[in-house]
Amino acid sequence: MLQTSNAFSGFSVDDVASARQFYEQTLGLTVSEEHGMLRLHTTGGVPILVYPKGAAHQPATFTLLNFPVPDIEAAVDELVARGVTFERFQGADERGINRQGGPLIAWFTDPAGNILSVIQD
Repeated sequence: MLQTSNAFSGFSVDDVASARQFYEQTLGLTVSEEHGMLRLHTTGGVPILVYPKGAAHQPATFTLLNFPVPDIEAAVDELVARGVTFERFQGADERGINRQGGPLIAWFTDPAGNILSVIQD
């Protein structure tokens, strides 16, 4: 039954206007808005829903959204130049890139505290 559904993912934010500015201006994504909710448009073709939850918003303690990139160091440099601050989780180098096993990955947060990443493809 669901195997033919165009499933999509979504997550909450506490401030839609701040989220829109971050995803559109800082990350450079195409963002649309409908009924007070945002849709993030990526190459994958299925938009990601970002919905308001106001003061009840609780950021997840895990990565909500991963952005595969061909060159993680270039991606980190570009995002830092755009004002993004990378988390320094255990095992990460001075730039925030985790180099201890698994794919190269670096985490950062959106204005609502949701954890996102760039991950080397």
